[in-house]
Amino acid sequence: MKFLNGLKVVLVSFIALILIWQVVFSLSHFNEALFPSPLHAWKALLEMASDGSLARHVGTSLYRFACGYVSAVLCAVALGLVLGLLPSVFQFVNPIVQLLRPISPMAWAPFIVLWFGIGNRPAIVVVFIAAFFPVLLSTVSAVVNIDPIYHKVAKNFGVKQPALLWKIVFPAAFPQIANGIHLALGTAWVFLAAGEMNGVQSGLGYMVIDARNSMRTDSLLATILVIGALGLALDSLLKCAERLFLKAWGGVEE
Repeated sequence: MKFLNGLKVVLVSFIALILIWQVVFSLSHFNEALFPSPLHAWKALLEMASDGSLARHVGTSLYRFACGYVSAVLCAVALGLVLGLLPSVFQFVNPIVQLLRPISPMAWAPFIVLWFGIGNRPAIVVVFIAAFFPVLLSTVSAVVNIDPIYHKVAKNFGVKQPALLWKIVFPAAFPQIANGIHLALGTAWVFLAAGEMNGVQSGLGYMVIDARNSMRTDSLLATILVIGALGLALDSLLKCAERLFLKAWGGVEE
């Protein structure tokens, strides 16, 4: 029932967006080559889907995103759990993290291309950088703020490392860690498209640049909408995964 209600909300939102788009198009004085209508963008989307280019580029982007995002989450959570249990060490690491965190991954792009060449690896590295710091900081904060009762119970039952880390600390901290993972998803997806606009010849970011260079604003707008729709789908999948983990640990009701 919740799924159907959520689907209904999404459909109503999309229909409202298309109607607003059509009204703005009808009232604007822009040429259709500069501001395409929903119908022209839809035709461009069907054209890209029919020739197979859309599926190919989407698959490439999802592969790069999965490699960069999953590796960033795994590394950041593992490191964050350790640093959260060692606050005396984290106080020396934190200034370095706070120095690097605000730097846009795209600022590293020249070095990334020099160090990792061209192709998939630069885009994967950009995604990794974008996702790593939000997850790391949320994990450290989650571990530091765990209710002390968990540590007392573990001590009473004689739970030692690494069982303490993975069976007690991680499940207790997971709800807050999940917030960081969720935040990192959107950030990483944004920078994936940006990373694919430099030094690669495939992916959704490349499609944006290619459509711009070809003055195909209908294809450009269709690609932008695909990027947004995929971001929404990934966000929904991540929410489902979070619920499964929380249910397994008794965090939410069935």
